[in-house]
Amino acid sequence: MAKLQGFDFWRTTLKGARFVVAPMVDQSELAWRLLSRRHGAQLCYTPMLHAQMFVRDPKYRKKHLYNEVCAEDRPLITQFCANDPDVFLQASLLAQDYCDAIDLNLGCPQKHAKSGRYGSFLQDEWELLEKMIKLANEKLSVPITCKIRVFKEIDRTVCFAQMLEKAGCQLLAVHGRTKDQKGATTGVASWEHIRAVRKAVSIPVFANGNIRHPSDVERCIRETGVQGVMSAEGNLHNPALFEGRSPPVWEMAEEYLQLVEQHPPPTLSYVRAHLFRLWHHTLQIHQDLREDLRLAKKREGLAEVSRQLRLRCEEDMAMQGKEAGQKQANGLPFPHWICQPYVRPESEVK
Repeated sequence: MAKLQGFDFWRTTLKGARFVVAPMVDQSELAWRLLSRRHGAQLCYTPMLHAQMFVRDPKYRKKHLYNEVCAEDRPLITQFCANDPDVFLQASLLAQDYCDAIDLNLGCPQKHAKSGRYGSFLQDEWELLEKMIKLANEKLSVPITCKIRVFKEIDRTVCFAQMLEKAGCQLLAVHGRTKDQKGATTGVASWEHIRAVRKAVSIPVFANGNIRHPSDVERCIRETGVQGVMSAEGNLHNPALFEGRSPPVWEMAEEYLQLVEQHPPPTLSYVRAHLFRLWHHTLQIHQDLREDLRLAKKREGLAEVSRQLRLRCEEDMAMQGKEAGQKQANGLPFPHWICQPYVRPESEVK
């Protein structure tokens, strides 16, 4: 049977997915993916996996992929970082039976990506990338996709996307920030770049960046013309983002913790990080519980801190008059106990 490509792949295998949870290091594990799917997500990516470690270490394969899949978690795309065509192919061959596509990470902007020579730090190595994608596209039984960051210049970004498509990439996820837009200089993602890529290629495109509120999802699709919208940080603060609602934090936290009991993540750090993100705004007010969350050594301990945070929120809800003043002081669109995005202070994005 011929391998599906481009739009046929998107429509059939990915079921025309429009709402996508991004690959997130140590954060898009099975339990979180299942939570997101329950609340509107139609496609998920695994966390970024290191191709060389995946090839070399059977325990790594088992811990980060083989034990992290289930029938309800489809369609699923496995993402690798790699800089060697043969290693990328070997890792992909070992993973292809557990997912619906293999993604090459060309977007990670962090220091470890620079030192390891992968992610967005391969942006200028077009000949190497062409070889990697072409070889994998020829040998694998599942399609190859790519997640990229943009160049400062729109024209160069378009040429980059067209090169990847020509090499055999069947779907592009485009993060509308450059590799230098991170941390204190994150800034705003350029939907203009994403729109230009969508017009220039004949494969499906997902847009990534500036998806913080439920209203941003349809607006992004309308303004860029993409097939789907991918969320990372927005999803972490509100896993019901694609459901179009902003529920109480404890609703998402408790449901996630139940899933963790059924599908324990590779390490407890995943769970702690998710709870810190979900409870971010509440922890700004009830700071005494921050240390309790940090120091909890078991899932039961983390769940107890989350329960205490819910009790604090219920007390605050009973004091609506006082809370109204807190809400205005904090500059939040909703009370702190409602799922909502973290908005970076202006000083962080200048």
